Amino acid sequence: MWLTNSSVGRKVVMSITGLFLILFLTFHALMNAVALISLEAYEQVCEFLGANWYALLGTAVLAAGFVIHIIFAFWLTWQNRKARGENRYQVSKKPATVEWASQNMLVLGIIVLCFLVLHLAQFWAKMQLPEIMGDYPMSGQDALAATFGQVWVAPVYLIGFVAIWFHITHGFWSAFQSLGTANEKWIERFKCIGWWWATIVMLLFAVEVCYFTWFFN
Repeated sequence: MWLTNSSVGRKVVMSITGLFLILFLTFHALMNAVALISLEAYEQVCEFLGANWYALLGTAVLAAGFVIHIIFAFWLTWQNRKARGENRYQVSKKPATVEWASQNMLVLGIIVLCFLVLHLAQFWAKMQLPEIMGDYPMSGQDALAATFGQVWVAPVYLIGFVAIWFHITHGFWSAFQSLGTANEKWIERFKCIGWWWATIVMLLFAVEVCYFTWFFN
């Protein structure tokens, strides 16, 4: 299949799943923002996104997107290193046009993956998973209190947000480039859009974490 048998196809898969995950992050930041206004309203959102069929379907699609994105990221990295062979060990000056995030996307991705595992353990494993298993789930407010009531959580989350910011700011415009929808003029526009989008979403996440840490301590 073209999407898996060629490097171009694999980049297309990476791009589509990456943009999908960016949209999810945006939704997640907005959903969490409800708790800044009303914890009762946030609880209702959590109940709506419990173990209902549509929530489980969305979770499955989201999980598939993450898994595919991660697998293809390692696949493309291995392919690129194999293609370079011994040349990757040669010391040379990096081009000034190559962004730092571009050079470290795999490392940033691993940091984001570790952050994701921590986040799932603190929320999904205590809220939706118990309901799926037939046990009594933790409420959204209790999950927030249990997580952000620990002062070490905030700095760890902020570090995770920084890694995600770098990952998104490069991945956003790179995705459109891989999809063939960006010429030289539009690449600069997508870079600007990606920078602002990632910055606003990550700042919203950071505000939420700081507020929850203050509120539950």
